[in-house]
Amino acid sequence: MGRTARIMGVAFSLAGPLLLGPAVRAEPMPVVVELFTSQGCSSCPPADRLLGELAKRPSLITLAYHIDYWDRLGWKDPFSLKAATSRQNAYAHSLNLPTIYTPQMVIQGATDVVGFDRPAVLAALESKRDGLPIHLSRADGKLAVELGAGVPAEITVVAYGGESETRVARGENAGRILKDYSIVRVVYPLGLWDGSAKTVSLDLSSVPDSATMVAVLVQGAGQGRMLGAATIPLR
Repeated sequence: MGRTARIMGVAFSLAGPLLLGPAVRAEPMPVVVELFTSQGCSSCPPADRLLGELAKRPSLITLAYHIDYWDRLGWKDPFSLKAATSRQNAYAHSLNLPTIYTPQMVIQGATDVVGFDRPAVLAALESKRDGLPIHLSRADGKLAVELGAGVPAEITVVAYGGESETRVARGENAGRILKDYSIVRVVYPLGLWDGSAKTVSLDLSSVPDSATMVAVLVQGAGQGRMLGAATIPLR
């Protein structure tokens, strides 16, 4: 029998085994690029611009997490999320990093790169591309996530999207107009999946209107290496 729960206002259920046929084989997956940034950080705009360039590549999923620990230093980032800082701290642990910093890019949940270091970022994008087969569909305000059989992993759903220009009045970027891309609006950690083929169903009614896309990230336990990822428009 399926199991239903509610995490952070989003209802979801894990249905029973799902037969996906040949799709259970590993298939090419998009490379996930996660930028940890802040409008209060003077070294972040070049990384934001680079993420905007990468967002044009259909083979990538680009996500900009605006952390909140810069908010107390002169400018409150309107896109900052406590969940973004929590996710960055989890990467510091899984990647054995001595500290967190901005701008930081994490590629495929496995490689830590300074966000404005273009050569290092582009080199990190050349990672292995085979991953868990994931099929997304959306109907009647719900998202269906079909997962092929794999290994036990963590599932995270991220609502994001859009571009925005902000005139910054205070802090290190005072007087500048900053442009942000692929802005993460909300993060839904769905917990551990046992690796059996199944469907995850989510009620999207609580996703903010500012989000235009949703990404599903499947990672090794402890927010480890990316095992699969997919994205779909919300409208």
